[in-house]
Amino acid sequence: MIRNFLLKALNRHASHWIVLLIDTLLVALSFILAYTIRFNASLNFNTEDLAYQIPFISFIFLVCFWFVGSNRGIIRHTGTRDAFNVFIGVTIASMSIIFIVAINNVYKIFPSHTIPKTIILIHYFITVFVLILSRFIFKAFYEIISSELKEITNVMIYGAGESGLITYGALNRDTKNNYEVIGFIDDDKTKVGKKIDRVKIYSRSEIDKDFIEKKQVDEIIFSIQNIKSERLLYLTDKTLELGVKPKIVPPLSNWIGGDFEANEIKQVKIEDLLDRKPISIDNPIVKRDVNDKVILVTGAAGSIGSEISRQISNYNHKHLVLIDQAESPLYEIQQELIRNGIKNFTAIVADVRDEFRMDSVFEEFKPNKVYHAAAYKHVPLMEESPYEAIKINVGGTKTIADLSVKYNVERFVMVSTDKAVNPTNVMGATKRVAEMYISCLSNLNTTTKFTTTRFGNVLGSNGSVIPLFKKQIESGGPLTVTHKDITRYFMTIPEACQLVLEAGTMGDGGEIYIFDMGKSVKIYDIAKRMIHLSGLKYPEDIDIEITGLRPGEKLYEELLANGENTTPTYHEKIMIAKNQKISVNQVKDKIESLCFENIKNINSLSVKLIKEIVPEYKSNNSIYEELDCKKNN
Repeated sequence: MIRNFLLKALNRHASHWIVLLIDTLLVALSFILAYTIRFNASLNFNTEDLAYQIPFISFIFLVCFWFVGSNRGIIRHTGTRDAFNVFIGVTIASMSIIFIVAINNVYKIFPSHTIPKTIILIHYFITVFVLILSRFIFKAFYEIISSELKEITNVMIYGAGESGLITYGALNRDTKNNYEVIGFIDDDKTKVGKKIDRVKIYSRSEIDKDFIEKKQVDEIIFSIQNIKSERLLYLTDKTLELGVKPKIVPPLSNWIGGDFEANEIKQVKIEDLLDRKPISIDNPIVKRDVNDKVILVTGAAGSIGSEISRQISNYNHKHLVLIDQAESPLYEIQQELIRNGIKNFTAIVADVRDEFRMDSVFEEFKPNKVYHAAAYKHVPLMEESPYEAIKINVGGTKTIADLSVKYNVERFVMVSTDKAVNPTNVMGATKRVAEMYISCLSNLNTTTKFTTTRFGNVLGSNGSVIPLFKKQIESGGPLTVTHKDITRYFMTIPEACQLVLEAGTMGDGGEIYIFDMGKSVKIYDIAKRMIHLSGLKYPEDIDIEITGLRPGEKLYEELLANGENTTPTYHEKIMIAKNQKISVNQVKDKIESLCFENIKNINSLSVKLIKEIVPEYKSNNSIYEELDCKKNN
């Protein structure tokens, strides 16, 4: 109770005026001390002179301190700059006194009043020492009180370079949390063993479990600018093994106002551990191709569609048309855009499979560009409902693509998936059929440019593995993984949508764009990392359960089909998949026949027709494997 009162009192009353008055009082006491030292620690001097000398000295110092601003620093955050301001203030004040005394001695303005030069010199050194020391004593006093009131978080900073020093300063300035920097970690052997502000620099090899337990380290903060994702992945795994929370300092470009504060240090997220450099696209052509255009986005309430809508809303588009059959999610993106001040858009609850309704939308808005993101994507559900998968993924795509041709849309961009490559499930196969239909239209039509983007799993999208793991962790586990060796390519939602927008400006039509997604990542490893990043231990706190591959699921995803290879583009991370040669009219007729026959709702017949269109489609762990056997026989 008393400590709380003292701490609040220090915060409330340590104003500039209070500091100025205390400094002036210390100046007066130092002046008396200077006389005492000059006369061998005695009072054998004319003390009556102090009656006019102390007010004179105090006034000069008060004016100089106010002019320099040495009283405006926050005492509990005193540093070298504050000490330097004190030094400057005292120096100016002492030089002013010497000047005034010299003028008085020459012109005898006050003949009986003077101050010995030795007293001024001794007073100068004492004052510098006392004022600087008092600030650091006050700072230490504040830290002692605040440390006893708050729980201490022991941290180590990985990186003893410039970024690490800035992080160290930010932690020391932070008043909301009580950080204690135990040490620095650095791979530079020339730095190991040295100290920064009395804080030792350690080698990474010294940081083991015994060290962590002895020093009671709670967090390790990675403060290395432009750290490679694979390097961060390795270091994070090692940190998690030690039972310590990993945190990361954001890139310099993200620092607020160019300055760095402790609250900008963030938890390491799965997105930071993709084991590849994040793809960044900054293409002015996107701006040119979107500005003053009517843009239509299907599936606008989904993870990809909503982010495409957000990114397009940042441009000066003429009008943005959002279409989705999911009423509530569409309402949410509508309200978000309204809150962001976007007015030139229309949100429409509609089904892309409804040709009459879609025709009326195209007739009313006459879009210049179409981004087609509407699709069913969940593999197990679509394996049980081929009828629905064909209706939306094939039929819906066919409807929107045909209308794009009818209304002379400049560019049609389709969002596809790596599951369309050598598909082993209904969902992936229907997306491949949609790709092939787009390819047919591109070959038959010269007005609308058709483009397909193909990418892997999207972190954080609806129904993806990351949100599932988060929910399972919140409920106490276990985390469910279908196979210990199953791997997937991952990307973030913004990356995916940047690729889609970029694809909308490239090529002459008919291309399938893929990009370098780095290494595929084991889902099992992601599960373990998420457990550790949540502050829990595997398997002690939360276990991982292997449930077996689901119908249609395969261990490894691919970005290229058999017979496909790539050609580069102007962006090193983006490539064009060379399409397989197909008989355009024949394939188009088969796809139209598939859509017609699917109305009968005979799943085996529909899947059989898909397999005829996509010869590489081989069912895996599915009831439709028997169709492959009959085909081979």
